[in-house]
Amino acid sequence: MGTQNLTGEMFAQMVQNGAANLRNNAQTVNDLNVFPIPDGDTGDNMCRTIEGGASVANAEGDVPVSEVCSKVAEGMLLSARGNSGVILSQFFEGINLGMKDFETADVKAVAEAFRAGVKQAYSSVITPTEGTILTVMREATDVATSKITEDSTLEQFFKAYIKEMYLSLDRTPELLPVLKEAGVIDSGGAGFSFIIEGMYKALKGEEITSDKMITTVSAEAPIGNFDENTEMEFGYCTEALVQLRSEKTDVEAFSVDALIEYLESIGGDSIVAFKTGTKVKLHVHTFTPDKVLAFCLTFGEFITVKIENMSIQHSETTVENRFERKEVVSNERKKFGVVAVAGGDGLKEMFTSLGADAIVDGQQTMNPSSEDFIKAFDAVNADTIIVLPNNSNILLAAKQAGELYKDSDIRVVESTTIAEGYAALTMLDLTSEDIDVIIDDLKMAIGGVTTGLVTYAVRDTSQDGFEIKKDDWLGFSKKTILSVEKDKVSAATALLDSIDKTGKEVIIAIAGKDATAEELSAVHEYASKNFPLVEFYEVDGGQDIYSFIFAVE
Repeated sequence: MGTQNLTGEMFAQMVQNGAANLRNNAQTVNDLNVFPIPDGDTGDNMCRTIEGGASVANAEGDVPVSEVCSKVAEGMLLSARGNSGVILSQFFEGINLGMKDFETADVKAVAEAFRAGVKQAYSSVITPTEGTILTVMREATDVATSKITEDSTLEQFFKAYIKEMYLSLDRTPELLPVLKEAGVIDSGGAGFSFIIEGMYKALKGEEITSDKMITTVSAEAPIGNFDENTEMEFGYCTEALVQLRSEKTDVEAFSVDALIEYLESIGGDSIVAFKTGTKVKLHVHTFTPDKVLAFCLTFGEFITVKIENMSIQHSETTVENRFERKEVVSNERKKFGVVAVAGGDGLKEMFTSLGADAIVDGQQTMNPSSEDFIKAFDAVNADTIIVLPNNSNILLAAKQAGELYKDSDIRVVESTTIAEGYAALTMLDLTSEDIDVIIDDLKMAIGGVTTGLVTYAVRDTSQDGFEIKKDDWLGFSKKTILSVEKDKVSAATALLDSIDKTGKEVIIAIAGKDATAEELSAVHEYASKNFPLVEFYEVDGGQDIYSFIFAVE
């Protein structure tokens, strides 16, 4: 006898199981990157997106499925990272809309909610591309829905869904030539498949566990004004998602009451703790996070942990390394503000000096979430905020944040590279106070720049007429490989040779973390000798992944 109705508790368990299954396979999804360079992060982006929903899926007892769907969707919308992550969050937002007011949902209602999810996901992309996660969602939903009868169970629906889902995933290279050339299936579709597979297993009573803990502490956490003499005034905001373990506690009988009592006994405040399925979600402000973590280990293991020093959160942010940058939360409302995405201290300093009011950390393999943008919007405190995402894979998250944010007029300028963002900021002129004129000027600046990138290959492949070996150095522009060499300087100079410089007057070379002064000097010398009519400027960007970023304008 199968399951006829989906309950709130069941849906929460399914989402958590889907998240765990993706977490266990995130690297597999990352490795499906079409371009053979070290920026494959689709699996990580999708994992962090669904974790945002799984961590707030609270459904003990008779909680309506509509209520759980709402919480999951809201958590995912805020946590959404990367294009596939945003599309995934919109799919679950569509399910939320389809489940509105349902206490429980039968198979037909679930199918209709999935249809609403597909519609919502497609609407989130201006020009939907087939052969991607969108196709996998649509085709699996259509086929599984068409097979529903009066006697269908949820297990039968998901079994049909998964069968078509994998057939659709296998067809993605036939729809996208770039996938076929690279010899991979669509990474976003693969990530989605792991989630649905995990959800189906939960429906059958199979709980997926994961020993891969995701921490949300930034690799470049701001230290602010906090030094050896700073008074610890506010304590730590401590959050965790804990997997209960049967060898440590009675999972079924476990109650959060003892946890709440303990957190209160150590002086914790702003306490939120609840159990959902076999997991516990907690939030507490405390001066002793070590005691919180130690107590949690008495009954389970951590899935995610986040600890933030609130004394830093209440002060200005200062990043000091090779560069100095200050970002101050504005108390005075202003007419215009600018938020830009950048990774690497040099790039952050450069964008700040050019007029950005807030920088969203956007390392190539650490895409920011929609919530990261929202926090930046709050900090800027302006009537109109111009956003420069500076990465094609961050664009949708920025737009989604703009739609969610209601306190300012958010204008996302579609800069897809750091070079385009640099060009836009150099042309930033707010004196007209006409936002449409300002945006048009920024778009014109972006249209006049060509971006060149240099990095290394992470696998053997054939692409754009080149036979590429692992560890070769690649020069490319607009996802087209233009040079393949055995060292980064040769790749950089060959790339500059290949870029059309007709009408161009300036080359800005932004050096990455691994580029030495000697290598930058060699590129400068080559450009001066071979392109004497073009000015050459150097910037120490300090970015990961790309040894050189060229802005040719």
